[in-house]
Amino acid sequence: MRSPKSAYPRLLAVAYVALLTIGLGAPASVSAADDPLGAAVEAARKTHEEKQLQSLKARLEQMIAQNPNDAGLYLVLAKVQEYFLDVYEMRKEKKAAGAAVDKAIEAAQRSIQLNDKSGDAHSLLADLYGRKISLGNAMFAGPKFGPKVKEENAKAMALDDKNPRVWASLGRQYLMTPKMFGGDVSKAIESFEKSVALDPQQDETYVWLAKAYKKQGDKAKASQAIQRALQLNPANPLAKATASELQQ
Repeated sequence: MRSPKSAYPRLLAVAYVALLTIGLGAPASVSAADDPLGAAVEAARKTHEEKQLQSLKARLEQMIAQNPNDAGLYLVLAKVQEYFLDVYEMRKEKKAAGAAVDKAIEAAQRSIQLNDKSGDAHSLLADLYGRKISLGNAMFAGPKFGPKVKEENAKAMALDDKNPRVWASLGRQYLMTPKMFGGDVSKAIESFEKSVALDPQQDETYVWLAKAYKKQGDKAKASQAIQRALQLNPANPLAKATASELQQ
């Protein structure tokens, strides 16, 4: 039987597969036999099932305890914490959501401290700062975190302008920022379209594209985008919620 110590290098390699799965769009299928952690990350991403997330978080924390200077592991943990944030926001549990976004920011910042050359990490941190604004009082949180969103997205774009996640994060920046502070729905749509052109398997980005088209007033294109998201991932709870909103 393989000892935990001898098994660690393989687990670490698996974590990097999981990182790519999260950052660049998941493959059509992940083999649990060949890549157990990658499969767990993809399952959690698809369903946002809380028990899966708890198990995955515990697993990652154990791996980080064994290798506390691994930037990739912290980045995966930050994304898992963001999934928790999605769950709590959908349940309108604001206090739990606030705790989750703070933990996600802490993990993303730690990842960048260890490796500041990751476009994925800077994009994720930009998204998390944006979520911090949406959870707080916009009059106070906006001036504090808004410039940080722009700064992190600019760093991500400079590092990796062919990364679909970088373009998706920029789209969220344009979509969620008030117009008087540089928000632009048309630019948001352009960014999301660029993202899905780079990786057409991103169900999450199609959800955001649908939100952008809805905000623009184009319900037909919003419906097309959300149907594409559901085709890619029928279990996506955010896609289901957005589809219901479009029917109202």
